[in-house]
Amino acid sequence: MIGISLLTGELVFTALWLLCRGIIWIRQKKIVWKREAALLLMYVNLAVLLRFVIYPFFTVNGQVQPLIINTRSIQPVRINLIPFAKLFDYDSKREAAINILGNAGMFIPTGIILPILYRHIHGFWKAVLAAAGVSFAIEMIQLLLPGSVSDIDDLILNTAGAAIGYGFYNLARSFKTDII
Repeated sequence: MIGISLLTGELVFTALWLLCRGIIWIRQKKIVWKREAALLLMYVNLAVLLRFVIYPFFTVNGQVQPLIINTRSIQPVRINLIPFAKLFDYDSKREAAINILGNAGMFIPTGIILPILYRHIHGFWKAVLAAAGVSFAIEMIQLLLPGSVSDIDDLILNTAGAAIGYGFYNLARSFKTDII
């Protein structure tokens, strides 16, 4: 059995991020600091997604529980492919609301950041499809994690959150700011 703490996971993610950025800097032979600042937003966005998607949602004594991988047994794949069939299967309305708002809310930044970072993602459908791709990748990773469920509802809610985020981006862009 292997336990991976949140700190270890975030440090590995950070090391991989810096390695990728370093390779790009070497290949381009320059660092564009304005772009790196924008990419830092995506790094933070992905680090937060890593926390809430990969690690157990609950805490014990205020501490995020480690990701436990049992190397001696294969976990059954848990997947829901029927939209909205299990959306409200929670012990309380509060838990259902947290799931719905959390899944949509955590992708709002993605809908804002993607068109800022990538000029070819300007346009509602391009941004939404790119964010859906990120969400789909997360759902595929969850297939491999013990205790996780890959759920079409999460994909739908994440994509809806990204669409809302793109709406905020577009609203900010309509004010003709120099930032966006």
